[in-house]
Amino acid sequence: MDKLILGRYIPGNSFVHRLDPRSKLLAMMVFIVVVFWANNVLTNGLMLAFTILAILLSKIPLTFFINGVKPMIGIILFTTLFQVFFTQQGTPLVSFGIIKITDFGLAQALLIFMRFVLIILMSTVLTLTTMPLSLADAVESLLKPFRIFKVPAHEIGLMLSLSLRFVPTLMDDTTRIMNAQRARGVDFGEGSLMQKVKTIIPILIPLFASSFKRADALATAMESRGYQGGDGRSKFRQLDWQLKDSLTLLAFLGLGLLLFFLKTPV
Repeated sequence: MDKLILGRYIPGNSFVHRLDPRSKLLAMMVFIVVVFWANNVLTNGLMLAFTILAILLSKIPLTFFINGVKPMIGIILFTTLFQVFFTQQGTPLVSFGIIKITDFGLAQALLIFMRFVLIILMSTVLTLTTMPLSLADAVESLLKPFRIFKVPAHEIGLMLSLSLRFVPTLMDDTTRIMNAQRARGVDFGEGSLMQKVKTIIPILIPLFASSFKRADALATAMESRGYQGGDGRSKFRQLDWQLKDSLTLLAFLGLGLLLFFLKTPV
């Protein structure tokens, strides 16, 4: 839990830190779209190189990202296994019963694995180099044109800010509860699958109780300070779009254009 870095912010003065949060958010959206065009070795290599370049420009050690992704590797592998066992196309390599492992299924599983890892790494670059409040301001600013369709831009930005802010807090609460259960003799790694599921219940109940209590305290604090949403509110942090933001966004769009021509036709 201590290595989970999603939602955490590391102060710095790197090129990525100084970018406008709106440009980073738009670049992340472009990246998520174009990553699905990477369907061969060359395009995946380009995406990986681009991601590593973004990590280097953030001046955050690469080992920090690797350690942060490790807790999520199990979930990614579990997802990709479905692609391996239930893809019938291609040349069968191993067959037992109705389940076949084909070369096409393995290739597709590897693609899905790479897409998950690349998206997690790039989104981690976004959250590690952008303060949650700045990210919320960016979301609110980008959603302002949609107010004519009654889209609550400020409320969405506020929810995003609170969600990112309390991800590390929930992880810390989970770690504390698990340590308390271990001190009472609970072993989370032994027993059958049903026994492991049962050991999760003593974690979930106090975690939900702590979360609701924290949410109620936050709501009370906001009301006592006279919080009234986004109408008529001034902002201490002013967003400043500069030339480097435009060039960064153009670089991501250029990557997408390059991948569009290099991808393997389906």
